[in-house]
Amino acid sequence: MTKSTYITTAIPYVNGAPHVGHALDYLLADVYARYQKEQGNTVRFQTGTDEHGNKIWSKAQSLGVPVEQYVAENSAKFQDFIKKLGVEPTDFIRTSSPDHARRVQLIWEKLKDHIYPAEYEGWYCSGCERFVTDKEHEETGGICPDHQTPYERLSEKNYYFRISDFKTQIKSAIESNELKILPEFRKLEVLKLLETSPDVSISRPKKNLSWGIPVPGDEDQVMYVWIDALANYLTVLGFPEKDISDFWPADVQFVGKDILRFHAIIWPAILLALDLPLPKVILSHGHVLSNGQKMSKSLGNIIDPLEILNKYGLDPFRYFFLRHIDTFADSDFTWEKFDAAYSNELANDLGNLVQRLAVLSNKNSVNLPDFTPTKDEEYISLMDNFEYTKAFDHIWNKIQQINKDINDLAPWSVAKTDPEKAKDILTDLDLRLLDAVVLLKPFLPETANKIAEIFSASSIAIPQPLFPKAK
Repeated sequence: MTKSTYITTAIPYVNGAPHVGHALDYLLADVYARYQKEQGNTVRFQTGTDEHGNKIWSKAQSLGVPVEQYVAENSAKFQDFIKKLGVEPTDFIRTSSPDHARRVQLIWEKLKDHIYPAEYEGWYCSGCERFVTDKEHEETGGICPDHQTPYERLSEKNYYFRISDFKTQIKSAIESNELKILPEFRKLEVLKLLETSPDVSISRPKKNLSWGIPVPGDEDQVMYVWIDALANYLTVLGFPEKDISDFWPADVQFVGKDILRFHAIIWPAILLALDLPLPKVILSHGHVLSNGQKMSKSLGNIIDPLEILNKYGLDPFRYFFLRHIDTFADSDFTWEKFDAAYSNELANDLGNLVQRLAVLSNKNSVNLPDFTPTKDEEYISLMDNFEYTKAFDHIWNKIQQINKDINDLAPWSVAKTDPEKAKDILTDLDLRLLDAVVLLKPFLPETANKIAEIFSASSIAIPQPLFPKAK
């Protein structure tokens, strides 16, 4: 029986260029979307851009362009990046769109019983656009570790969302896996953070934040990021103007580990206040390191994903970031590691195997029977549990085993004395490769389709190399 599947990605802030962290979000979600489609399920797959806030406004002012033009141009960069990654979302939402603004204001009205006004004084980072606790201020010596700028002391009236109304329910949902946090060790971190999580500021005075969605009924206040950005997962489906029960709750929401606390605490509280079910899974992936260090402009070690794509092409990019960057843990990128994976694994293990089998099958006039994929329970279990790195390793073990068997069985030698037996050996190896290719499809769609075409033709032709020497 087919089912509806809803998959979401975190919406990036449009004040910078797309980076490898965004790529990871998109690729993980794309793999799951393709896998679900292979099962015959209907998929909604959301992407988008977060376009409000002071940093956006200030950047547009400094460039001397209207803020609407600035966000439109930067949002287009993310849409183009998504296409370059071979990612195929069904939806792309922009938080500056009239539909989103109207729906978020309706959501605010629905949350009113859990919203209250209060004066707040505290330490504020304009780079992060958030207040920090006195403890955080003390631990960092008064300097934001991400932006290397001193915190400012601000006092202002804000509206607050009462997280405290929902802490017990959130705790119970996480502990029972009604809301499943992956990886498991992050679940314990979230439960610890939940204990001391304060009510959250959800607006800013208009005099301090002019570029945003107005708070309904208070022209002096503008919505802050928590309601505006997080609500995109619902507004893109049409909520609250449309019935979204066909796709909500989300089957999985992909986020980076740095924004997990907001998605696992503030977001469930908003959903509970709206009387909506919680997402089934929130998957938090790690960071991509560069030569073992966190990427930063100051260290000059930022890896430009477009540079990798331009040099190696799409599927080599997908291969490295889906197999060698762990689904859950921080992982390291170096050009040396990438080049080794391309040459030794993609070009050698898979590219050479395809070439050898195609040449031998062609030479021995192999005609393959109709192909029916074999059900692979281990693969299904790994994919259903979002263990992508392990699923990819499982596929690669099959490819390496075929490589071993072709050497051990030596069909080129067998053909000299028993041509029919050689044909049988090659037929079996070809069909096993096609089996592996079916599993490979969500990860490397272009490559999988090329290999399927080569071996499903009435006569197997000798192909061009799949992975030529990189430029």
